[in-house]
Amino acid sequence: MLHRGWALLAASLAFGGVASEKITDDTHFYGQSPPVYPAPDAKPHGDWRAAIQKAQKLVSQLSLEEKVNLTAGYPSTTGCAGMIAAIERVHFPGLCLQDAGHGVHNTDFVHSWPSNIHIGASWNSVLARQKSLAQAGEFKRKGVNIMLGPSVGPLGRVVTGGRNWEGYSVDPYLSGVLVKETVLGTQEGGVVATTKHYIANEQEARRGGSNKTVAVSSNIDDVTMHELYLWPFQDALHAGTGSIMCSYQRINNSYGCQNSKALNGILKTELGFQGFVVTDWNAQHSGVASALAGLDMAMPVPYDFWGPHLLESVRNSSVPESRVDDMVVRILSSWYHMGQDSRFPEPGFGLAKNLALPHPIVEARKPSDKPILRQSAIEGHVLVKNTKGALPLKKPKLLSILGYSAKAPDRNMGILLSENGVVRTLSPTGYNGTLVHGGGSGATSLSTFLSPFDALMVRADKEDTQLYWDFSTSDPIVSGVSDACLVFGNAQASEAMDRRNLRDDYTDTLILNVARKCSNTIVILHNAGPRIVDPWIDHPNVTAVVFAHLPGQDTGKALVSLLYGEVNFSGKLPYTLAKNESDYGALLLPDLPEGDFVDFPQSDFSEGVYIDYRHFDRDGIEPRYEFGFGLSYTTFQYQNLKIRTKQRHPKQYPEAPIVSGGASDIWDVVATVTAEVKNTGSVTGAEAAQLYVGIPGGPVKQLRGFQKPTIRAGKIEKVTFKLTRRDLSVWDPVVQKWRLQNGEYKIYVGSSSRKLPLTGDLKIGR
Repeated sequence: MLHRGWALLAASLAFGGVASEKITDDTHFYGQSPPVYPAPDAKPHGDWRAAIQKAQKLVSQLSLEEKVNLTAGYPSTTGCAGMIAAIERVHFPGLCLQDAGHGVHNTDFVHSWPSNIHIGASWNSVLARQKSLAQAGEFKRKGVNIMLGPSVGPLGRVVTGGRNWEGYSVDPYLSGVLVKETVLGTQEGGVVATTKHYIANEQEARRGGSNKTVAVSSNIDDVTMHELYLWPFQDALHAGTGSIMCSYQRINNSYGCQNSKALNGILKTELGFQGFVVTDWNAQHSGVASALAGLDMAMPVPYDFWGPHLLESVRNSSVPESRVDDMVVRILSSWYHMGQDSRFPEPGFGLAKNLALPHPIVEARKPSDKPILRQSAIEGHVLVKNTKGALPLKKPKLLSILGYSAKAPDRNMGILLSENGVVRTLSPTGYNGTLVHGGGSGATSLSTFLSPFDALMVRADKEDTQLYWDFSTSDPIVSGVSDACLVFGNAQASEAMDRRNLRDDYTDTLILNVARKCSNTIVILHNAGPRIVDPWIDHPNVTAVVFAHLPGQDTGKALVSLLYGEVNFSGKLPYTLAKNESDYGALLLPDLPEGDFVDFPQSDFSEGVYIDYRHFDRDGIEPRYEFGFGLSYTTFQYQNLKIRTKQRHPKQYPEAPIVSGGASDIWDVVATVTAEVKNTGSVTGAEAAQLYVGIPGGPVKQLRGFQKPTIRAGKIEKVTFKLTRRDLSVWDPVVQKWRLQNGEYKIYVGSSSRKLPLTGDLKIGR
């Protein structure tokens, strides 16, 4: 059957059969996204009431031409990725939109913050809030009104997806908690958060269309949409995100930025979104259709579809002027809601169009943010192996440092070619040095940093440690008296391309060659996602392995403090690491067009919610390191599980009014689970305690809570998990609401998705 309100999948012919004739348009696929019209207006309620009322008042003073000018970008005279023009007559200064969710892109005098995958590996919601607030300060000081981040799409369905590192985790709950805190912190700092890329944008291959090609279609059913991909967006909306960025690809054969079901139906009606929808850059494929479907702002320039064309569409009644009014109300209400109508810098004044030319220096870094910068870099490191007392290091006499990823990249001033000539950018991607971020629009700018080698050199100088190093040889000479051999590698990823594989033959060879000569080989991998560790992980001389992820500019300082035991490891994997690529099944690689569908590529999300650990659990596959796994310099014991039901007989469906994020009562607490975590080791450490729920009829278990207390040696801390109606519900595609079932729910608490020593039952209803 096809679920009401959202097509289940394209025709079986499109996915398994053989077409009898060449496909020339989307009507071949009967799994179409249903139309939802008209686009709902923003309603003044909740925290947004005053901002929307101010916006409505200002819009009433504007001419049609002025309103249309606010719906699309114009050629930027600054370094902003996108600009909305000023209207001096009403004292509106315009808007600057700039990448990205990990720091101010393509500028100077800013910090390079850890990427979101690094924050995901921290499992620390408090840290996510602190980091985003500090980061927002830099955007504001540079005159950026709208930050083009955070990203929770892609979620990580395709294991080799090129932009997975821009999100937090492949798990929707972990992503949802962290994106909520990021939105709250960013907007507390006075900057509009743009949660992206909405929605089901899960691969870079054929992500966008042009005059000659059509983008891939993500064919997804209603249940999977809500229970997996929409989940973190819903958390961002509940936090009040001011903007949502629609994505490049098609959703059930309708482009994301003109998909009326996704924009009008789900986002603005079901979830009560009050802000504005902006295109990804050049992701608009129509004029009238996208306007009526709920798009509010086109970027970077309007000439193909909006601008004078939108003006004409209003005048000939193809688009109601009220729709344009709502676009502008939504845009301006975000401006008002962040308080940007007062005490905000001139849009884009701190960014330079070309950094190679003379330009004013605008210092956006704040010295008081350095502890947050350092801590956020520290906590995303995950220790997955530590044998023979390899770590922490204890005043070694001689260290060998090997692999190009230990050193700084050869240059900080990268070069991008543009239509207007050469534009220089401060976003190295680590192809010839250590990896601090991924590539593309999400790359951060480096003002200064210490590479791992630089930081190790500082430490060695302090302790009179002898260092040997070799950054270029795959079979280096290794001193026979080395206390330890530190081998560095990386696993890169970038926008506009998916990763080729999950291995690096050069680094694998380097590790094996070093391990053959050095009995204490410690491997540090800076990685933008999963990285297969065979064939060297079980080598007896590979004594420790660190997944260092993408720490930003404090990469070296954070790593050295961990290696020497000044701070404890507390990160955990935000994805499952398989033993072999084949363990990931069909989701290892992106879907590529072939045969009769080469012109209209289709990506069938037929696995439903069974991605990552849900897939491994269902199919009985033993991972190399499971989702949520991570070691420490201490040990922890779980005890004293208690489960309390707050509502003995809760109603089956939510009944409260819609607020930003959905019906307000889906956030009601239904049950509370508590447990105790004891530090049974000899040093203080933080532990990310995790709660999983087995919902009747669903996956074996799904993450539904985590807490990360710091516990002194020998002490006990209590952790509390509050389970909401949504946490325990399934999506009902017929009623189109979250449904709380009567029955018995399994409760699991422990240190990872496969180490859950505490189990119990939660009974709902009679």
